[in-house]
Order: sequence, then structure tokens, then C-alpha cells
Amino acid sequence: MERPNAWKTYNKTELKKVEALAAEYRTFIDNGKTERECAELSVAALEKAGYVSLDQVIAAKKALKPGDKVYLNQMGKAVLTFLIGKKPLAEGMNIVGAHIDSPRLDLKQNPLYEDGDFALADTHYYGGIKKYQWVARALALHGVVVKKDGTTVRITIGEKDTDPVVGVSDLLPHLAQDQMSKKMSEAITGEDLDIILGGKPLKDEEKEPVKAYLLKILKDEYGIEEEDLISAEIEAVPAGKSRDFGLDRSMIIGYGHDDRVCAFAELKAVLELTGIPAYTCCGMLVDKEEIGSVGATGMRSNYLENAVAEILELQGAYSELNVRRALRNSRMLSCDVSAGFDPMYAGAFEKKNAAWLGRGVCFNKFTGSRGKSGSNDANAEYLAKLRRIMDENKVCWQTAELGKVDQGGGGTIAYICALYGMEVIDSGVSVLNMHAPMEIISKADLYESVKAYKAFMQKAE
Repeated sequence: MERPNAWKTYNKTELKKVEALAAEYRTFIDNGKTERECAELSVAALEKAGYVSLDQVIAAKKALKPGDKVYLNQMGKAVLTFLIGKKPLAEGMNIVGAHIDSPRLDLKQNPLYEDGDFALADTHYYGGIKKYQWVARALALHGVVVKKDGTTVRITIGEKDTDPVVGVSDLLPHLAQDQMSKKMSEAITGEDLDIILGGKPLKDEEKEPVKAYLLKILKDEYGIEEEDLISAEIEAVPAGKSRDFGLDRSMIIGYGHDDRVCAFAELKAVLELTGIPAYTCCGMLVDKEEIGSVGATGMRSNYLENAVAEILELQGAYSELNVRRALRNSRMLSCDVSAGFDPMYAGAFEKKNAAWLGRGVCFNKFTGSRGKSGSNDANAEYLAKLRRIMDENKVCWQTAELGKVDQGGGGTIAYICALYGMEVIDSGVSVLNMHAPMEIISKADLYESVKAYKAFMQKAE
């Protein structure tokens, strides 16, 4: 029952493909550190591959036929893709779905203040983090500031070698007796995660001179007033690029593998599809999973069913019943990462049912916590079909659950899509250090995930 290590199966040609894919992926996550940036990169790649905006097709009232490629850009933070298949849409789709948001620190709407001759910014952390991991490290600022006149200013500070970086300070161990006596979850609080932005006063300014100097920089370099930050979305993320990890270069360490490694694998598989598939192939890159898939760009929103309705209308087949049938009859891989087995923390895992780095794409029949609470639990019949597809297409794969029973747990978008009545299972890449500022994956698992997602879209029925 032990699954083979994927590295043992590769010949020289495949090893070169693994490395080429890893290099391409590193470029993607280095340039896509926010959901907006990932969506923008994805749309550019899709348009280069011949995908057309669904909104443009709707405006032109152009009929959709098998082989057509369309995408939906949802508020610049989520992207849906559709390669129209031969069979009627009401017979279902083959869907792969991942999320492109990751844990981070968000600047508050009124963030700036001065204290102790520092200019600082209040933050509100996003997603499940260990707060102590975000102090005493270099952070970069990414995001947008939208002025009252609608002008959008892009912010990326801290990624170039010549850029300054920012960060959250920590207390020196010599004075940290009280701090170090606390539980790890209490040593650093959410309100302690304020970012130092500057320390130089503006000459001849008496009131908050350091903050005044910072505001001058924002005004001179970006044309931003303090009030403009009310309508801004600025995220503090780890500065710097991803790197090969391990002396054998078998792994990648970087920010945002959860879940951009699955998002990239899905996008790559979508772009590599050729010909006209039997069933419409749908790719979903969604937002807000880390905070419950809420909001207009999260999976709980209705933009998937709205897009399906629009496509049916453009095919002359719209009805509420056909929308429901298209979603109910679909098959889906909810593409999200799994907790990779870590021998340093072996007590949190049950080895026979753990995800191992290097053993291929991982299928989680169920997620949730403790008594499978909040879980999608995939049907055995569906898992059997996936076993056949993976084996026939020589995909290295494994199965796992998220740690020991009663140890904890987590969820994905799978249970939300299961509400439509479709077949859904979680599938993705194993990750060490999940939700830490720097996570680790195996290049082999990335390679096998692309193979798996491509085979699924082409073969599932």
C-alpha cells in the first residue's frame, strides 16, 4: 500500500521537464504574491493561449460552440476558464478549482501613526497564521490605492534589490522574560503586528514629523494622500524570491505555495489542453478561501453558476433547470494543498494516512476536523474512477488526511461546490511549513499535479 516516490520513476527527459516546470512556477509565485497579481498573470497567459473574455462574448452576442475558449475575470481577484466541449453543458463539466489568496498582513483603512520616533502602520492579519512567525523578518508591500477620481495606483515595494523593505519588530531575548513565559499563541497578538515604515523626521515639522516625512514620500513618489489609504488594499508579504531548497534542489521554498502551487498546476493544465474535449473543461482560480470563501470573489458567491447561465444562453440552451443540471452533473477536483509529513513533528501525523513530499499528487477523500466536521466526504465510486484515470495516465498519486484524528483539521472549497450535488474530492500538493511565511514543496509533486489535472479534465466522465 506504500506509494512509490515519484523521483524514482523519472528518466533524464522527465527530470528536465520537472526542472523546467519548477522554474516556470517560481517565476509565477515570485510575481504573483497577491490574489490580484495572480489573477492578472493568469488572464495574460489565457489571452495569449486564445481565451476570450466572457463579458466580450456576451456583449457581442456571439454564439459559443465546441472548442471555444472563454474566461471570466471576477473583480480582478478570481478567474474562471471554460473550454467548451462536445457534449451539452447540461451533461456536466470537468472542473478543477484552486484558490489564489494566501495568509498575510493587511494594512488597516486608517493605518498610519507615529510613536517612539517611528512611522508605523496598523495591520489586520488575513487567514490562519502563527503570529510569531511574522516578526523580525523583511516584508514587502503589494497592492493598489484607488483615489476618489477612480485612478488606481499600483504599489510594489520591497522586491527589487534596490528597494527598501519593512517589517514588524520583536523584543530582544534579554528583556523578553514576560513574553517568553506566555503561550506561543499569546506571545505576539494581532494588535502587535504593526509594521515599521520609517524613522526619519521631516525637517521643521513639529507635529508627528516622522509620519509627515512618510506622507511626503507617498505624495512625491506615488501621488497618494493619507486619506487615499481608506480606499486601498495593501498587503504585507515576505520579501524576496522563492529558492531551490535542499542540496539536491528537489524542493522549492517560497511564500504562498498554499494554494498558488495548485493554482499554477491547474492553470498550466488548462493551457496545455488541446483539441475539443468531450465535456466542457472548467478551471477556477478563486479568492478568500483562507477566510471562509466569503465575499463577491469567494467560492460562496454565485459567479460560477452565473457564468454557466451565460454560457448556456450563448448556446441557445438556457433554462434554470439546465443550469442546475450542468452543476449537478459535473465532476470536480478541489485543488488545495495537504499537510506534508514532517519527521520533526511526526506525533501530529498518522503515517499510513499522511501526505509525503515527493510521492505525487495527493487525494483527500475528506477534510474537516475531528469527526469530519465541515467536510466534503467524496464517494467511493468517484475515487475509484480517479484511481483508474491516474493509473492509466501514469500519474504518481497518494491519499492522505489532515493529521491525526482529534489533532485539528481544516477545510477547502470542496464542500461549497458539493452543495450543487456534483462529485468533488480534494486533491493537491503536499506542503511543509503550511501557512508559514515560507513554505516548502517538492518539484516532483508539482509535476505530477499538472499531469493529474490535465488527465482529469480530458478523461473524467
